[in-house]
Amino acid sequence: MIKYKLVCKNCNLSFDSWFSSSQEFEKLKKRKFLSCHNCNSKKIEKTLMAPKLMNKSSIKNSDQNKSNFLEINKKIKEYQKFIKKNFEYVGKNFAYEARSIHYENKKKDKGIYGTASKDEIIELKEEGIETETIPWLEDKNN
Repeated sequence: MIKYKLVCKNCNLSFDSWFSSSQEFEKLKKRKFLSCHNCNSKKIEKTLMAPKLMNKSSIKNSDQNKSNFLEINKKIKEYQKFIKKNFEYVGKNFAYEARSIHYENKKKDKGIYGTASKDEIIELKEEGIETETIPWLEDKNN
């Protein structure tokens, strides 16, 4: 795959597009299959682009991103461990259980956690039921 920065010679709009190869770009241009999504002109040209080269700083940034990713995963797993230890899992019945606690004053020894759809979360919040959504990583040790 190759990414080109293209420009419309009619309206001067600049945009990026991906092609399977440079030959594919030329073939599509020759057949007039390329058009501007702003003015529909077929006068599309490649612009000057700097190639993306790997150097020591980009490799260092890549290593830093990987390190950040691993640190975030570790923190999420710590939160999950805390939640599993201190809250009751109610599975897909989360919205029902949250409403039961809220409306029926059903007191629980522990808070609850489980699964709810985005719509269910919105409805709960509209009803004044406080909820939080957190990222959840699947345990791959099983």
